[in-house]
Amino acid sequence: MKHVLLLWVFLVGPFYSFAQYTVSGRVVDALSQKPLIGATVQINRTGTTTNEQGFYQLSAIPAGKQTLAVSYLGYETGTITLKVQQDITQNVTLNPTSLRANEVVITATRANDKTGTTFTNVDKKQISERNFGQDLTYLLEQTPSVVVNSDAGAGVGYTGIRIRGSDITRINVTVNGIPVNDAESHGAFFVNMPDLASSVQDIQVQRGVGTSTNGAGAFGASLNMRTIGLTPEPYAEVTNTFGSFNTWRHSVSFGTGLMHNKFTIDGRLSKISSDGYIDRAFSKLKSYYFAAGYTGKTGMLKFVTFSGQEQTYQAWNGVPEDSLKTNRTYNSLTYNNETDNYQQDHYQLHYSKTFGSLFDFGGAFHLTRGKGYYEQYKNDQSLANYNLPPVILGDTTISRTDLIRRKWLDNYFYGATYALNYHAAQGLFKATLGGSWNRYDGDHYGEVIWARFASNSEIRQRYYQGEALKTDFTVYGKVNYQATDQLSLFGDVQSRIIHYELAGTDDNQRDVTQQANFTFLNPKAGITYAFTPNQTVYASYAVGNREPVRSDFVDRKGSEQPKAETMYNLEAGYRLRENQTYANGRQVRYSLDANYYYMDYYNQLVLTGQLNDVGSPLRTNIKRSYRTGVELAGLVNWNDKVEFSSTVTLSRNKIKNYLETVYVYDADYNVENTVENTYAETDISFSPNFISAHKLEIQPVKGLRAALLYKTVSKQYLDNTSNDLRQIKGYQVADVRLRYTIQPKFMKELVLGLLINNILNKKYEANGYTFSEQYSGDPTRYDYNYYYPQATRNFLLSVGVKF
Repeated sequence: MKHVLLLWVFLVGPFYSFAQYTVSGRVVDALSQKPLIGATVQINRTGTTTNEQGFYQLSAIPAGKQTLAVSYLGYETGTITLKVQQDITQNVTLNPTSLRANEVVITATRANDKTGTTFTNVDKKQISERNFGQDLTYLLEQTPSVVVNSDAGAGVGYTGIRIRGSDITRINVTVNGIPVNDAESHGAFFVNMPDLASSVQDIQVQRGVGTSTNGAGAFGASLNMRTIGLTPEPYAEVTNTFGSFNTWRHSVSFGTGLMHNKFTIDGRLSKISSDGYIDRAFSKLKSYYFAAGYTGKTGMLKFVTFSGQEQTYQAWNGVPEDSLKTNRTYNSLTYNNETDNYQQDHYQLHYSKTFGSLFDFGGAFHLTRGKGYYEQYKNDQSLANYNLPPVILGDTTISRTDLIRRKWLDNYFYGATYALNYHAAQGLFKATLGGSWNRYDGDHYGEVIWARFASNSEIRQRYYQGEALKTDFTVYGKVNYQATDQLSLFGDVQSRIIHYELAGTDDNQRDVTQQANFTFLNPKAGITYAFTPNQTVYASYAVGNREPVRSDFVDRKGSEQPKAETMYNLEAGYRLRENQTYANGRQVRYSLDANYYYMDYYNQLVLTGQLNDVGSPLRTNIKRSYRTGVELAGLVNWNDKVEFSSTVTLSRNKIKNYLETVYVYDADYNVENTVENTYAETDISFSPNFISAHKLEIQPVKGLRAALLYKTVSKQYLDNTSNDLRQIKGYQVADVRLRYTIQPKFMKELVLGLLINNILNKKYEANGYTFSEQYSGDPTRYDYNYYYPQATRNFLLSVGVKF
């Protein structure tokens, strides 16, 4: 039935317009020619706002002389006198004023409708609706090809995200154009940035290689976040959330608005805590955000800092497969302080300047300071492994002991980014020269803080010490040429030079001293053709290269270094955006995105399904592999009363000629030999072939919105052998979200929210790992599967007050 309704709206709905004449067109920035999303467009009392392509359409406009008025924050209001005698296409360009607040570095790394790439924009309103204090990854769950998971099971603490089957180590993350991914692991740990979503203006999710950006190259997707933009009026907001598993969130935000037409200050303090669904998997998270900006006639200076402090009880061991039915919340760790403790502080200084009508420049300096440890209780450890001498008690020599250890990370990440934009007259040609220089300086070391048997003088001495230095220099150039009114061409080439040094030992007393150098050239090209202002087709081809991560160097068995990866990415798609306004003032808005992708990998580093001793996944180079699929996304909104949206991904994710290695151990658990199994073609681990997300939202009365969210993920394999004995079963999860907004006289807004997760009380797992082994003289293969169960039915209740 829903498909019939959608088809009816798309094909029949437009013919029911009672407008005498229609005025439509696009609203763009006069300098950059980028679309202005959400601009207000009016003729008399008939009004609308522009969509993601800057397109607007006004219907039921009477004949005669009419005044078209277009306004947008940070731009001069545009007015055009029209003589309406027939349907009119009227494009509008707006000139920026002194309130222009978009940092040039941010916009330089973003995709638009002229770049021929695949992307989804998530605006502040969407972020706010979804934000109940869960990790930022959960706010993106409704976007195409996204699968999320939580170690603690309830979305607070350590979480994971995969896009097109690629995990966070393959997803480029930036905040205001500044790289966030850890330089060594390539991971982005949102637990270190709790409640950042409350200070985010918008997020762009690019899938595939995407456009050139700063930091580690994207091998599955990019998350480009922009923090709070210029807010002209002062505000204050208090949000409190309570929910299942003793989950609490307290957040206070404020902003001065634009003071003296030049200065702005914004800030936030947040605290989030939860006991977690898994036993003892608690989280204690604190964070702040602060920004101060100065805006002149042609330039802007802005300082941004945000910090996160987290303590989480370790739940990375997962639940053994045989305990899923009897004890789904089992945690094998029982030591009271088996915790991860980390603080990460971010500092950014942004400057942008407009030079006449042709050039603008943006630059930023940044520093990220991270330091923390995780604490572990270990049984029956060899003192020699911790550089501790044996303990002699009389005639007894003690060489093993129970102990408590801490493994530390202590690092600095700093650098600069820049972008120079050129805009030719009439917006027919645009070019960007940008890049970054980044330096990582990090220490890895361990301490024994207590031992049942040891000399006190030896405690707290470092039993391993490793250092890492990594320099990443990037330069890229982008051009966009408007060949005709319909045809746009895009070109992009990036060069990255990386130098990586490791020295010292790791926690297993291995000498990890080595260095690696990489030089990459990543070209991209795209084409876009607009049949009409609201219908476009696009295609792009991109090449991406990226270096291995630290664990690929350190954990690899044997002396051969891991190889760099290469991906060849083809994207092709169709976009439709439509907004119909009828004579009675009612609106129907709908959109459709259809995209085909092919991601061909050479030497891809794929997960084996195994973990190292601290819970990080192990990877291996695969000569040839690919991901290919179709992504569909549609939306229909009837007069802002009923909205239905849906995303569907169908894909194939394959490895060619995969060689599996199973280790054979002797009685002392030493590797005796190996067994190798060859597969002609197998599925890439953690890559479901089917993903969908659906939302039905209604507004029965003004201010009350009720939404049903439904997520489907097909089965995933824990390793690369396509064996059903080592899989994550497919699952379907339904959530219900209620939000009621009222505007009392004594405040701007009061928002009451209720989120019921997994309302059907399904028992499912969204992540896991496996390892296999054999023993000398025994031909039996032993597989050990571990899973991360997600919470059954639970709720979050929030109250937000805005002044």
